[in-house]
Amino acid sequence: MTVNTTLGRAVGAAILLAVCAVFPLVVTNQQVATIGIDTLIFVTAAVAWNIFSGYSGYISLGHAVFFGSGAYAAGIAARDWHVTGGAEFLLLLLGGVVAGLIAVPFGLIALRVRRHTFVVITIAVFFIFQLMAFNFSFTGGTTGLNAPFLLWSPVTFDDRFYYVALVIAAATVGLSWLIRGSKFGLQLRAIRDDEDRARGLGVRALRVKLTAFVVSGAITGLIGALWFFFIAEALPQTAFDPIFDLTIALMAFLGGLGTVAGPVLGALILEPGQQYLTQQVTNDYLAQILLGGVFLVVILLLPRGLIPTGREKIASWRARRRDAAARLAPPGDAPAGGPPGAGGQPARHAAGQTPRGRSL
Repeated sequence: MTVNTTLGRAVGAAILLAVCAVFPLVVTNQQVATIGIDTLIFVTAAVAWNIFSGYSGYISLGHAVFFGSGAYAAGIAARDWHVTGGAEFLLLLLGGVVAGLIAVPFGLIALRVRRHTFVVITIAVFFIFQLMAFNFSFTGGTTGLNAPFLLWSPVTFDDRFYYVALVIAAATVGLSWLIRGSKFGLQLRAIRDDEDRARGLGVRALRVKLTAFVVSGAITGLIGALWFFFIAEALPQTAFDPIFDLTIALMAFLGGLGTVAGPVLGALILEPGQQYLTQQVTNDYLAQILLGGVFLVVILLLPRGLIPTGREKIASWRARRRDAAARLAPPGDAPAGGPPGAGGQPARHAAGQTPRGRSL
């Protein structure tokens, strides 16, 4: 990676963060502000999912377990401990801790199998947790949980949630970047490419996968707790929603699975689009069918995602430009990047040869 590329990415990230920071100050429409908060929540969830599934190659369709567990953990604690006001934000950490603890036995069971069986196990565990939420009394059963009422000004009510969501999203993206560039991230990608070979090279595959799974689950539970306080309720069918897993996976695939910026781009495109589609289409099932159709199109036409495909297209375009420039160059010009010879001339001069039209 060149210095210019790194600098360009850093500048782009800074610009995006600055735009997100001023968004609630510029946009006064409450409906649009709500979409902004939802988008940041899904940015965090998609990046967290990618930290495990994108880097390890193990596709999880059970991350709603962590999202719903974090929401319910924060809701039950707020109800039983009578937590109100700004102190509710302290319970976000509890949601993350509970989800991380759940991820340990979940991962120890599911990660002992290979990829295809792992997907089935995650789906099975998801439905177990959803049924538990429906039937246990402490979860509120079918009536769910209600968040404590917040006596905040309606003018700035959404701003608090927006900036908390922005901080969590930015921290999650930063963590994803650090993991990808670390030895731990290299081990995850080695497992993704060839797990048996990675084991042969000394990678403790189960430990590495489990660590990534727990980190991913804890972040998902954390943002699930924030979602609960934002919408002020948690129901089994919404906190443990199978569409949630499909959505965050689609976001990562659309932007670029296994990249840092891919899930961010996917969430920024899909969540506002999905919100708009929900408002325009009254039939919820039609909206879900369209979402599934988008997933199929992405998998078939953009299997590597927008960002990797875009990079390949740009690299191919630059290569064609260099080839065209080389063909148009005068015959006596040295090829770009050729090895220098004596006196800074091409190597053929040092060997006693001269450009065409000259003699010794």
